[in-house]
Amino acid sequence: MIYADGNIFLLQTKNTSYLFRKLETGHLEHLHFGGSLFSEKKYESMKDEVDLEAKDKELIEKTVLAVAPKHYYGGGNMNYYDDAHSALCLEMMGLEMSSFGKGDIREPMVELVYPDGSATVDFLFYDYEVRKGKRALETLPSSYDDKDEAQQLIVKLTDKEYETRLDLIYTVFPDCDVITRSAVIYNDSDKPVKVERLLSTSIDIYETGLKLTSFHGRWAYEMGKTESVCKAGKVVSEELAAGESGSRSNPFVIVSEEGTDEDHGNCIGFNLVYSGNHYEALSSNGCSISRFVSGIQPVGFEWILEKGESFEAPEAVMAYSSKGFNGMSHNMHEFVRKHIVRGTWRDKVRPILINSWEANYFNFTQGSLLNLAKEAKKCGIEMFVMDDGWFGERNDDHRSLGDWYENKKKLPGGIKELADKITDLGLLFGIWVEPEMVNENSDLYRAHPEWAVHVPGHAHTKGRNQMNLDLSRRDVQDYIIEAMKKVFSAGKVSYVKWDMNRIFSDRFSVELTAERQGEFQHRYYLGLYRVMDELTKSFPDILFEGCSAGGNRFDLGILSYFPQIWASDDTDAFCRLDIQRGYSYGYPTSTTGAHVSACPNHQTLNNISLESRFEIAASGCFGYELNLCEMSDADKKVISGQVEYYKNWREVFQFGDYYRLPDDGYMLVSRDKKRAVAFIVERKATPNNDYKCIRATGLSEDGVYEVSNRMVPLRAKDFGTLINAVAPVHVKQDGVIHNLIDKFANVSSEAQKDTAIGAALMTRGLSLNASFAGTGHNENVRIMRTGDTRLYMFEEV
Repeated sequence: MIYADGNIFLLQTKNTSYLFRKLETGHLEHLHFGGSLFSEKKYESMKDEVDLEAKDKELIEKTVLAVAPKHYYGGGNMNYYDDAHSALCLEMMGLEMSSFGKGDIREPMVELVYPDGSATVDFLFYDYEVRKGKRALETLPSSYDDKDEAQQLIVKLTDKEYETRLDLIYTVFPDCDVITRSAVIYNDSDKPVKVERLLSTSIDIYETGLKLTSFHGRWAYEMGKTESVCKAGKVVSEELAAGESGSRSNPFVIVSEEGTDEDHGNCIGFNLVYSGNHYEALSSNGCSISRFVSGIQPVGFEWILEKGESFEAPEAVMAYSSKGFNGMSHNMHEFVRKHIVRGTWRDKVRPILINSWEANYFNFTQGSLLNLAKEAKKCGIEMFVMDDGWFGERNDDHRSLGDWYENKKKLPGGIKELADKITDLGLLFGIWVEPEMVNENSDLYRAHPEWAVHVPGHAHTKGRNQMNLDLSRRDVQDYIIEAMKKVFSAGKVSYVKWDMNRIFSDRFSVELTAERQGEFQHRYYLGLYRVMDELTKSFPDILFEGCSAGGNRFDLGILSYFPQIWASDDTDAFCRLDIQRGYSYGYPTSTTGAHVSACPNHQTLNNISLESRFEIAASGCFGYELNLCEMSDADKKVISGQVEYYKNWREVFQFGDYYRLPDDGYMLVSRDKKRAVAFIVERKATPNNDYKCIRATGLSEDGVYEVSNRMVPLRAKDFGTLINAVAPVHVKQDGVIHNLIDKFANVSSEAQKDTAIGAALMTRGLSLNASFAGTGHNENVRIMRTGDTRLYMFEEV
């Protein structure tokens, strides 16, 4: 619901209010963003009214007067706006839009340089518009609403002295308690205006000591959760210069009251529909006001706005909850699922795949790929993906990026023959590409060295032996579009993994003049989005998965075209446990790619049980990345069982409501609350632990649930020399008798079965079977060693 009368502006959902007003000067004073200022009953009575009743308008007006800060005099050495308004000191005001030059010296939303060199910016209100539905941004990906339930408010501001305009765009999504913001600046003057900063959102909050939760890391260890309390000064989360949304700092952050936890407290999740360098900052001033801003990274950015031109800021997403981080995550997840991800695969369960990379790397033939595919089919896997190494002279990572034609030594019949053979096995076929890159040792570079990002006449920096293609150029965009169309139509391609394995360094385009080089990075993403838009519309049935050296570009911009993203190049299960939990704060499991890989793990050399690897990877778009051809029959039997189990519970794993539980656990609950899966992990096993409990969440209070655990295969050898405590003869470790017992003995974990009402499972919790303590073992004893995991299933009866 949006109420606007030119003086008061209220954006309202069932649980959230966003309120600001126009001051006499034309400034917009921000009053509130958080919990609803009106009861649920009052909201329900107002939301469908075309024109509010007089009593409701009066109530809103009185509410504004009650909650608005009272200012009667200026603030000492603060600057006041003008002589007619000596009590209006912008430094002590909550504002919808901030800039330098008229008294506000805090973090600005807008920085411009006008033709006369002035950087004083003074945008004031002149009009507004409310419209039904959600209009897309013209140059950037943005959210959408296919149910026509969203509403938009466009508040129009002008800096009359310099003939520039600024539209502040707000969209209300009532189905998921989310509000988005964006901004568009227009140059109506005859001379160019330099845009040095145009952020997407600026929120003032009337308290300090708030906490900024951000997510940081590096290649192969993304999304580490970090918390910083801002009582004064500024806390920043940013991708400064990498040119991607980044594994270093994800654009998703949370602002919360100190003490907020998973299930209690007020918090706001913020994200950005953008894939380039970004900036998020939480600051606090001496007037007990905090300010949060988010948008394109201002460092290294400039945009020259010519006469009659406009510039759009990316859309910022804001999800408030009074029910802690889990409540905020549910709102954000629903928004991403229904208003960011789009196309054929939005609501479809994702196939179980096997990827050839860690099984073969660059060393493969068509025969070896087919052998792997045949084993995958026997295990019930649904899709085979051929990774890097199939094109040009690509036998290592030093050559051939950009040469998108088949290596006929590896694929004699090309993509078509291999795809036909794979699909004849009853599998879907997928392929890996890295279209944004070029090797110097490639036919493409030899033909078009000017297409690579570099500074002419200077040595350039490389990453993974490769260079970025200049996607700010239209001819480069066209080449990629045509090359990929040939690849994707060469055979029965059902899946594409789109990689991007280096960050930017020499940010320069030979197509841009010297004064426009600050536009390069943003122009690159305008070009990339054009490429992705063209290809996804041309191949609507292909399942695209984004990747950038793992999670180096995991953001809502990419998800606007590709429904899922490879979460990390690190497939170590225990590393993935932390990485995937980090993603869970802002991204639903249906967007996260996760695979079971070989052990010792190729990134850490850790050894983790096949079962734990599966149970950790299950909470996402699931697959395998190992050489089935070299696995034992026993292990392949285990994988077949995992695949069968996952298919039965796939809908819950991929589309269920996600709740983080203590001690790295989680629970996924189907939307109708009839089925749920709980995950637990043993980080540090101790003996005589009979007291472990899962306190369920998200179930129906009145529903009666049968609860069971996933049976975990064990081996006799797992008990070591303890076997001699029960064996009639001494069993030598790894001797003939020991190996025979291990081969034929049927050993598995406990089988726990319980039935209880949902309220009891959520209030008291499910008590787990007693754990092994060295004093005895039977079929009921739970064996969970350090590193072991367990899944528990809840089904309503």
